This record gives sequence, structure tokens and C-alpha cells, in this order.
Amino acid sequence: MNLRIETLPNGMTVVTDPMPHIQTATIGVWVEAGARHETAATNGVSHLLEHMAFKGTKTRSALRIAEEIEAAGGYLNAYTAREQTCFYARILKDDVALGADILSDILINPTFAADELAREKKVVLQEIGQSEDTPDDIIYDHLQAAAFPDQPIGRPILGSEETVNRLGRAALRRHLATHYVGPSMTLIASGNVDHDQVVALAAEKFASLANAGKAPPPRARYRGGDCRKAQKLEQAHLTFGVEGPSYTDEDAFTAQVFATAFGGGMSSRLFQEVREKRGLAYSVHAFVHLFADTGFFGVYAGTGAKECAEIAPVVVGQLEAMASGATEEEAARARAQSKAGLFMGLEGPSNRAEHIAGQLLAYGRVMSAEEIAGKIEAVDAAALRRFATRLLKSRSPSVAALGPVKGLESYDRFAARFG
Repeated sequence: MNLRIETLPNGMTVVTDPMPHIQTATIGVWVEAGARHETAATNGVSHLLEHMAFKGTKTRSALRIAEEIEAAGGYLNAYTAREQTCFYARILKDDVALGADILSDILINPTFAADELAREKKVVLQEIGQSEDTPDDIIYDHLQAAAFPDQPIGRPILGSEETVNRLGRAALRRHLATHYVGPSMTLIASGNVDHDQVVALAAEKFASLANAGKAPPPRARYRGGDCRKAQKLEQAHLTFGVEGPSYTDEDAFTAQVFATAFGGGMSSRLFQEVREKRGLAYSVHAFVHLFADTGFFGVYAGTGAKECAEIAPVVVGQLEAMASGATEEEAARARAQSKAGLFMGLEGPSNRAEHIAGQLLAYGRVMSAEEIAGKIEAVDAAALRRFATRLLKSRSPSVAALGPVKGLESYDRFAARFG
């Protein structure tokens, strides 16, 4: 990457990542505002604002926004996460100015029209309903809530039917005014782009942004807990979690390599033990979620009602096996998978822009792929054993389960396996 980074007078950061050999570009704006920046009463406002930004501005209707970007062959989209919201356009190289113009318009001039808001609330409620009907999706929200109960970071990104129905235009405007300010926003352009052109566009289109201080979210504190719901499903969906590292923890990269070694592929310990040797689950994998000030390590398994009882002890047993016997061979495999994922993910402008945004949010700078690869390469078998021991020492694990989960061992029994 040959990045250039500038800060505008209003505090907005502008990053360009030129890829002159391709014909397209991705231009996006990342806002440091997500679900963890909300209160209990406004849960879901970040996501609702993301939807409403596309529903009309002072100069464009919702239809006009869609028509303009698609007339140029482009693609406009957005997403909301727990720590940020992103709006981006994928366009041909000659349409970067169009992308910047539309993005600035929807972020600075949204009207939040009452009729559009009423309709879009219905859409969001359908989205919530769809997620509730998808157990292998909603289970992660339940695990997040169990890990961080009664905290913004533990609440669902979509909000609830109650909170979404309660949100009005005033709440959207307050959220926009508080969080959509220069120092909290980063514009990233990756692909066939010209740095000076992008900076000039950002300075012109986003000139009205306030140079106001960021509104940091409440500090998150991992607590752990139990959330299990018996439902009439064909399969039991099980997740287990323990406290893990934050972005800036010295074990951040170790955790990611460990998740790959432990449950990230067909050669991983979890896949081999749970599926191949015991036939307990069709789907099983490990994951790690890193946040600015906390994190957690988890395991998902989709299994049958009869197999439920075996999963928890097997997962902990494999953690213990990693703590005592992780080998250099499996460390090398996990490092190779992690590095391949890194470099393959940096071959397209959209993924590169996302990578840059994540790095800036986590570290305030962008590490080169080579620097990241070096950190991955430093994770040896001893590091995997040490990290597994760290996980086993955790207190108050988190459990979330949906479906025919009567056979799943009690929370107290599972928690006794840790600490």
C-alpha cells in the first residue's frame, strides 16, 4: 500500500490508497459511532440512521439517489457495527466525484422525512424479525448480551421492536449532530484514485462538518452470563465465550491465530474432534471479537438435541489439550491461513478500504501488510499454549443456546471448568 493521509481543517481524516492498474474505486466514510454509543432508550438509532440516510436529502429523493449511482454503474451501501457505521460507494474510476457528492449529501443533508421514517421503521422491524427467525445469526446477539449484560456494547445493533418504534426524527438528528462530526469521520478512497482530487472533493463536500470533540462510549466491562432459550428447532445452536483481548492487547494477534488453529478450518482441533472423530456437529468453529477496550473469544456449534450434552466438555477439553500440547505444526498451519487471508483480502479496493478503516479505528495508524504478517509470524506454539491457558483461567464464561437445549449442561457446571 502507498497510502497518503491528510486531516482537513474540520478534523475529518482523508486517506487515499491508489491502485492505478484497475478501472474501479471504492470511496467510503467511516463514522466512529455504533451500537455501543447508544443508550438503552436509543438502542438501534445508529442502524436506523444508516437506513434513513438513503431516504432523501434536501436536493435528492430516495429514488434519485438510487438512480444517480446506478446510472453510472455504481453501487451504494452501508452497514452498522458496534463501534462504527460505514457508508460507501463502488464506482468506476471516472465517477469518484459522483460518489463523494452522494455520500456527502446523504450524511450532511438527510431530511429524515416523517413519511419515510414511518416506512423505514417497518423495514427495520422486518429485519429484526428476520434475524430472530435465523438462529445461527441471532445466537451471536444473545452471546454478546450474555458477555456484556446491561451495557451498550451488549445490546443488539438493530435495536428492539420497542426501541425502534420509539425512535423519532429528534433522536436521529441528535445522533447525527453528536457523532457525525469531523474528528469522528474518515473518508477513504481505494482503487484508481488521485490523492489531490479526493482531498479537494472531501474539503468541498464535507466543509460544513463541525470540528467538535468525539463523544466516546461508556467503557465496556466483560461480565459473562447465561442465555438459553428452548425453541422447537431441528438443531441446537450453541455458543460459548470467555473474556478475550482488546485491539491493543499484546495478545490481539495471538488470539486471531489461535482461533484459526483451534477452530478455523478442517484441520483445526475443534473440527477434527467434534465433527470428524465424534460426529457431534455439522458446523463448529471458533472466533474472536476485538473491541477498543475489551473483547471475547468464542465457539459456535450447531448440533442435535441428543449431542448437546457432549459439546461443552469437548470444547473445554480441547482448550486444555491446546494449553498442554499445541504443536509447532498446527501453529505453522494457522499462521499460513492467517497470512493468506490477510493478503487475499487486500486484492480488491473495497476490502482494502475496510482494512484501512479497521486499522485506523483500532490503532490510530495503518500497519502495513508486512508488519501484520510479521506479528502473525511471531505466534508460535508456545504462544498458542500460553493463550489457551489464559482462556482457561477466565472467570464467568458466557453461554448462549437456542433450540432443543435441554441436554446442555448447566451454566454452573460449565463455569466450574474455568478459573
